[in-house]
Amino acid sequence: MSRFIWFLLLLVLLVGGLLWWRQQSAARQARELAEASRWYERLGGQLMNLHGDAPAVRQALADAGERYTAAGSQLEQARSTRQYELARETALEGLAYVRAARVALGLDPGPDLPPLAAAQGAGALTKPREVQVQGETFRAGPQPGAATPYYYPGGRWQGRPVPAGWYSTPWWKTGLAAGAGVLGGMLIADALFSPAFADPGYGFDAGYQEGFSDGADFGGDYAGGDLGGGGDFGGGDFGGGDFGGGDF
Repeated sequence: MSRFIWFLLLLVLLVGGLLWWRQQSAARQARELAEASRWYERLGGQLMNLHGDAPAVRQALADAGERYTAAGSQLEQARSTRQYELARETALEGLAYVRAARVALGLDPGPDLPPLAAAQGAGALTKPREVQVQGETFRAGPQPGAATPYYYPGGRWQGRPVPAGWYSTPWWKTGLAAGAGVLGGMLIADALFSPAFADPGYGFDAGYQEGFSDGADFGGDYAGGDLGGGGDFGGGDFGGGDFGGGDF
């Protein structure tokens, strides 16, 4: 009789634990859905209110628009907490491009945004640089300009960190790197972020030593050239990755 009672108690505990776990899982999923939806809606609102003719502005807004479309698609397909997290990351990256567009317009970028998961350890450019690779000139710097109209929010490309900043061409996109695909991109990255620069552009100790030496260890769903390329979603550039409330 006592064994039967113990068995019933154990069964009650197991059922109770399962119900508690499911409740917590559902609550977390609901929170992630709300967060992803909030940043997605914020991104859409920001895109509607920004316009500009300068190349840097147009490019940043175009990249933000791509992230908005990708985040919307991800939200429609999401069925798990992880998928909602990825959708939120895509929306956050879009908002990073919106901030870049505001900078290019000469506007206050607004409050700082929490760091993107994909950009951890990548740092940011702090000084302009110019290099020659396969007979072509590549430029990068911390500010937008006629020669550097392509913003990148920071991330990893082929296992190495690419700091946030403005670039003369989106060489990190497959097939655009000096017409030589991945090989061309690796040559450009080696030249742009060489320790030959007195300042590698994003902090030698934190950016170069940790980022380049340990970059291969920083994998995960956000690593690589595309946020959408790993994890649960496909497509999209890099984006794939919480921002505060209020308008920028």
